[in-house]
Amino acid sequence: MRPRTLDEFVGQEHLVGPGKPLRVQIERDDPTSMIFWGPPGTGKTTLAKIIAGITKAEFIEFSAVLSGIKEIKQVMADADRARQYGTRTIVFVDEIHRFNRAQQDAFLPHVEKGSIRLIGATTENPSFEINSALLSRCRVYVLKQLTEEQLVALLRRALTDAERGLGQLHLQASDDALRKIAAYSSGDARAAYNALEVAASLSGETRLVASPAGTVTITEEMVHEALQKRVLLYDKSGEEHYNLISALHKSVRNSDPDAALYWLGRMLEAGEDPLYIARRVVRMAVEDIGLAEPNALALCMAARDAVDFIGMPEGNLALAQAVVYLCAAPKSNALYTAYGAVQQDVENTAAEPVPLHLRNAPTSLMKDLGYGKGYQYAHDVEEKVADMQCLPDSLHGRVYYHPTNEGIEKRIRERLEEIKRLKRPAPDRTKRES
Repeated sequence: MRPRTLDEFVGQEHLVGPGKPLRVQIERDDPTSMIFWGPPGTGKTTLAKIIAGITKAEFIEFSAVLSGIKEIKQVMADADRARQYGTRTIVFVDEIHRFNRAQQDAFLPHVEKGSIRLIGATTENPSFEINSALLSRCRVYVLKQLTEEQLVALLRRALTDAERGLGQLHLQASDDALRKIAAYSSGDARAAYNALEVAASLSGETRLVASPAGTVTITEEMVHEALQKRVLLYDKSGEEHYNLISALHKSVRNSDPDAALYWLGRMLEAGEDPLYIARRVVRMAVEDIGLAEPNALALCMAARDAVDFIGMPEGNLALAQAVVYLCAAPKSNALYTAYGAVQQDVENTAAEPVPLHLRNAPTSLMKDLGYGKGYQYAHDVEEKVADMQCLPDSLHGRVYYHPTNEGIEKRIRERLEEIKRLKRPAPDRTKRES
């Protein structure tokens, strides 16, 4: 069912619609190399083959999983010879992100000379996975996930196409059944076709119901049996991994428990390591809640222990509990920004020695050198707060932590204001209080 022309191609109207950039490049036979970036089953390989057919070029297909530098050099040499006789070569590299830097560099001189027109396909962000030199010589086209309506249209076409599809089987399917396949395929046309083919192969009488016209109908029950488990787009080391954890974190930060639970479920049901999620949830507790609700950290650590102790899938609920608690908790990034300011000062200021009065003096030599001289023991002061400088001289008076009015942090702010008042010299404090 792979489309053979742009007219048969479904989806990616922003690229191949009339007057759109990729269609214009194809129709003008622009020899510029290109990278197709998008989820599986969105038409990357199909577009490359359509381009090869339209331009009448020799089409060589590579798989980055199976090919090495030896095969690349051989093909490049053949392409150089073919160019001398006026033959154009399109080299299509599927999963180009799996080639290492050296393998990608092998294409560079041939792309520059025009010996080949490189078309790479990748599910990963090319900004991270493709050499910058090679990337700068290619146009990057972003393919979008197919919509359910587009997948249903493709499935309808497959049911009626007698040459390449299932038309000879005289099958029918309700819109609901096809929509179920489309929804479970997560925008992947290949997965949708595979599911339809499995459903069509289930020919038992309990699964197929004869229609008055003599055809058979694929029922929703049959579709459910064919699907078994939803295909979830996910790669534990790829961009989608980071996109989903980012969505979870930002939903928690925005106090949206429904969105947070959804993104949590997307990760867990796709097979993400629950301990990785637990670690990130702990990070959320200290970064976005902090001392506004100190119990958040303890609860998240307990959720991590629960996942480790009872395993999955029971541990899902422990993570869900922690995520919802974080959403409902008061928010403060005061500690996060305070420590960021500390890091900047550590990086940008001189590493001054510790003030003498803050140093221990376990030996007589150290005492003679002034270690510990002038130290005030806080417990000997009535309010337990001594008027003593604890920062280096260059940072005297520096304030890093600015507590908010959220949750427990409001009480902390009030206490810190009281501490500042107590640290003022006694005459100044008496004057202000009077």
